[in-house]
Amino acid sequence: MKPGELLQTLVRRTGLTEQHVHTLRSLEPIAGPLAPEVALAFYDYLGRDPEMHEILWSVPGRVERLYQSFAAWYRELFSGQYDAHYARRRMYIGWVHAQVGVRPEHYIPAVGIVQELTLEHLRNALRGPEILAAISAFEKVMAIEIALMQESYFSALWEGLKHTRDEQEALVEGARVLLEKAH
Repeated sequence: MKPGELLQTLVRRTGLTEQHVHTLRSLEPIAGPLAPEVALAFYDYLGRDPEMHEILWSVPGRVERLYQSFAAWYRELFSGQYDAHYARRRMYIGWVHAQVGVRPEHYIPAVGIVQELTLEHLRNALRGPEILAAISAFEKVMAIEIALMQESYFSALWEGLKHTRDEQEALVEGARVLLEKAH
């Protein structure tokens, strides 16, 4: 399934409506400034895992670049632009993760940190019924994000299994092939 088609399926399955999109867009001034703090917590969490620590800190400057990329990704959650281009970017990010050996069991628990910090911030910043609308919209976009992450991983693995039966090699090779096709 093409990324844009997958996104439309996920939008339908999660029930993300135009009202949710409007709510997410309205949250950007509240949540966007939180991006650096969430990035720090995200990579701190990942860095506690020995395998992820090696991946993250094996290349000088990688983590610093990732902080900036993460902040841009985080702000896009509140952009209101959830289209085929958005889905392709998310798939591309997933393939880059796969190519360097980052697996779902690494990043999905770390996404929980993103959710926890964001939801806490929203509960503190908002009042009344707007809290429920914000939480609902944010949870829907995060469900879409996680599904796109998973799909990028599986598509890389599936592509790689055409070339090798070793799972880790297949993941890296499949991601390399898909990244080449994406350019």
